[in-house]
Amino acid sequence: MATTTDKDLERAAALFRALADPTRLGIIERLRGGEQCVCDLTDMLDTGQSRLSFHLKTLKDAGLLRDRRQGRWIYYALEPDAIAEVQAAVAAIRPSASGLRVVDVRGRRRWRTTS
Repeated sequence: MATTTDKDLERAAALFRALADPTRLGIIERLRGGEQCVCDLTDMLDTGQSRLSFHLKTLKDAGLLRDRRQGRWIYYALEPDAIAEVQAAVAAIRPSASGLRVVDVRGRRRWRTTS
């Protein structure tokens, strides 16, 4: 059984904080298909460049995005290793397959196994 360290918890919290915004989730959704120019993201998300830049920086600082400059434009893409970290963090909080604790109508705790 894997143990979770304080460092793991801090990293998971940082990733979840970065994702805890509808605009940032929209950016992630649009980058699932591949790299996008910041100019295209501005149009897709119908938002101003300064607001978009703030959200892109937040995602990049969390390590969820990588960027590259081509001429005057910056292209963003998902960082696969960081996305895998998010998946692992979510998997770590999934309920155990051995059973779920439930409370019956009399307030007594009991375990129900899952199939």
